Amino acid sequence: MGQAATIGPNAVIQLVPALTRKGFDGMAPQVFAGAGVTGWLADPPAAMVDERLAAGLHRALRAGLPPGQASLVLAEAGRLTADYLLAARIPGPAQAILKLLPASLSASLLVGAIRAHAWTFAGSGRFSARGGPPLLLEIRNNPLCAGEHAPAPVCSWHAAVFRRLFEVLVSHDVRVDETGCEACGDPACRFSIDWS
Repeated sequence: MGQAATIGPNAVIQLVPALTRKGFDGMAPQVFAGAGVTGWLADPPAAMVDERLAAGLHRALRAGLPPGQASLVLAEAGRLTADYLLAARIPGPAQAILKLLPASLSASLLVGAIRAHAWTFAGSGRFSARGGPPLLLEIRNNPLCAGEHAPAPVCSWHAAVFRRLFEVLVSHDVRVDETGCEACGDPACRFSIDWS
């Protein structure tokens, strides 16, 4: 059996503070146990994690809460993930330059950086982007919704990561919508990003 693809630990560790901030801190043990990763509560991962375990955790969260509440928690975790990236992974000088540039150029440069690091949030999935606005980002074979079946898009974690990065680095007036989701039977998870 080959080695499993991995995804960044923020897909996991930001769920605990997100649950707390949304008033569901008592749910963390149940959600982590449901995914078979109880050990991550006491010893959160600090390195890349098996994407299947991260996906199981997202699935357990969606199963443990009503859809609207699960979406809010996952969106908060995505926002916290982006805040971590802004604080620890995107150099301050690069952020300052992006904020000074015209939005279309800033967005193009940000997408280039996102593309270069897609393996950290898309795992074995395939990331692509088309220019805009609206800018269209796509993840095919998105591991975080693999095997899911839902009447509405479920990738609020990814959408929130993108939203926060674009609102801080490109335009405060950004709108991010998940316009397609593999959980709904679409061929890919698609995100429309508009700042016009």
